[in-house]
Amino acid sequence: MNKIRRYISDFLLKKRRDTKYPDRDLKFIAGISKLVGFKIQDIELYREAFSLKKKSKDGGCSKNYERLEFLGDSVLGLIVSNYIFAYKSSLKEGELTKIRSTIVCEKSLMHIAEKLKIGQYIKLGKGEKISGGAKRASILADAVEALIAAIYLDSDFDNVSKYVLDWLGDTIKGALDNKKNDDYKSKLQEEVQKVRGRTLRYELIAMKGPDHDRIFTIGVYCDNKLIGTGKGHSKKEAEQLAAKDALEKSDKI
Repeated sequence: MNKIRRYISDFLLKKRRDTKYPDRDLKFIAGISKLVGFKIQDIELYREAFSLKKKSKDGGCSKNYERLEFLGDSVLGLIVSNYIFAYKSSLKEGELTKIRSTIVCEKSLMHIAEKLKIGQYIKLGKGEKISGGAKRASILADAVEALIAAIYLDSDFDNVSKYVLDWLGDTIKGALDNKKNDDYKSKLQEEVQKVRGRTLRYELIAMKGPDHDRIFTIGVYCDNKLIGTGKGHSKKEAEQLAAKDALEKSDKI
């Protein structure tokens, strides 16, 4: 811990002498250094991880977290998949997928963001600040995935795995112990299959909002009859909520 503190102190002293790092950036550098707890090799990765999309003067887009979010989503999925695969060697593919979807979801990522207080590092435009973007679940979840990618690129897979498994420790334990089961789609499928020949399908009804805060509305149909709807920041989330809605209206099934 003393080595980390010494590194942060030396790093900040060096940057104060460099005019390309104004005082407002020093707080960001100090905060990120404390957050990750290891010697940062490329601070620009973390700037990108916490930067929302912004249009540049030439009409293009400056660096933003979307590319890192893309990579972080894959890294996160691999870490969790690798862990539950080794921990639950007796489970079949479908069961492993169900557990992973319970762990890797917007709600879990939002809890990580709140615990790490990531909102304070996210760079927002004026409009997003006014609308409370730093507290929005979808933005916080995306920022966590971008942070995971930044740590992975700045160190290695083993190191980022330690962080992810620590952050998701309670969620993983709950999922593996079957204490948390929000897989409404599977529950609904079981109910529908009680009557032979019945079919179930999910359909996108509407899609609204900007790319970074899109809302999907999904309808679930049993034998072409709408039995439930759900809204979410991803199609998977909306499908789960649609299934939950259908289960709560069991008279329609």
